[in-house]
Amino acid sequence: MDAGALGLISSQTPTPEAERCAWGEKFIPYLSSDLRDIGGKVLDGVRLSAKDGLALFHSQDLLGIGSLANIVRERKNGQAAYFVINRHINYTNICRNRCRFCAFSCDESDEDAYTLSLDDILAKAEEMSGVGLTEFHIVGGLNPKLPFSYYLEMLSALRERFPEVHIQAFTAVEIDFLAEISGLTVREALAELVDAGLTSLPGGGAEIFSPIVRREICPEKISGERWLEVMREAHQLGLYTNATMLYGHLENEYDWVEHLLQLRQLQDETGGFLAFIPLAFHPKHTDISWLSGATGYQDIKMLAISRLLLDNFPHIKAFWIMLGTKLAQVSLGFGVDDLDGTVVEEHITHAAGAETAQALSKQELIRLIVEAGRVPVERDTLYQKLTSYK
Repeated sequence: MDAGALGLISSQTPTPEAERCAWGEKFIPYLSSDLRDIGGKVLDGVRLSAKDGLALFHSQDLLGIGSLANIVRERKNGQAAYFVINRHINYTNICRNRCRFCAFSCDESDEDAYTLSLDDILAKAEEMSGVGLTEFHIVGGLNPKLPFSYYLEMLSALRERFPEVHIQAFTAVEIDFLAEISGLTVREALAELVDAGLTSLPGGGAEIFSPIVRREICPEKISGERWLEVMREAHQLGLYTNATMLYGHLENEYDWVEHLLQLRQLQDETGGFLAFIPLAFHPKHTDISWLSGATGYQDIKMLAISRLLLDNFPHIKAFWIMLGTKLAQVSLGFGVDDLDGTVVEEHITHAAGAETAQALSKQELIRLIVEAGRVPVERDTLYQKLTSYK
């Protein structure tokens, strides 16, 4: 596949806020020769093309790419670096899909299989009482034994007990599954979930949109096209969502660019995405454990190029659980403006061998951001600023 095969044509209209910096002409010569035309576009606020995206991924000028990403980052978000006080809840690891890249999923008969009761979920939620919690982040496997009512009751119970906490729950893959088991359309299922307490969707399940790669790593999962359709429905209902991409496995740079530009295209249409979160593949305990996974160089490059290509996404998030706190901190100079949050308990990445902590304190997040020269801003899920720590 070549760049022309992507079939994604970009606009060349400068964005109104992106006048060329006074020092721009002096900055361009310091870029490697393969980035100078792209640098001019970035300084002028011109949308980058698929060809530009491939050139960025092929370039070895990481500092140049990072500098360009930082220009875009500061145009959009200034010196702010966001975080949220949140609590992850993974309600079941039983999943009918059993994706090859996933070390979290289990069959019902497996020794490590579990499903949380509603009381279990409320008990986990209660652990964060009194610490300024503003978000529940809830995802799990596709458990065929759980009825649709389980999900409605979960949302209703959490909303009743914690009316002030935003519930970001269920990936597009889960939403498609819930529509299936309930006999409803995606829009009807979403409407019932919203009535029960759902307030936004996380971005998981996107993996990589390439059908060829998807058949290799997650053949039972919904297609990339279907993932986009579910997100479109959510946006049309007024729900904000995030978006992700899993990288560092069997995909290549053409797949990365195609994935990013399909997200950009849907964002042009709906405006419903809040943040993009590149997710680094962790191979340990997966069915493709022979792969080495992403490197730190690739992690930083992916974050920076995502900031450059996704010009209509408000935020780029470094998920410290996957990257580690040190690399996530460095990424704040490479296009990233969000470090996610406190998390508290995460099973999916840790099942694949992540060696990061299960939680970060608010104070630690603030320290990481301040050391990176940014201004820590505590936010809610929808990026409303709660407190700025200047």
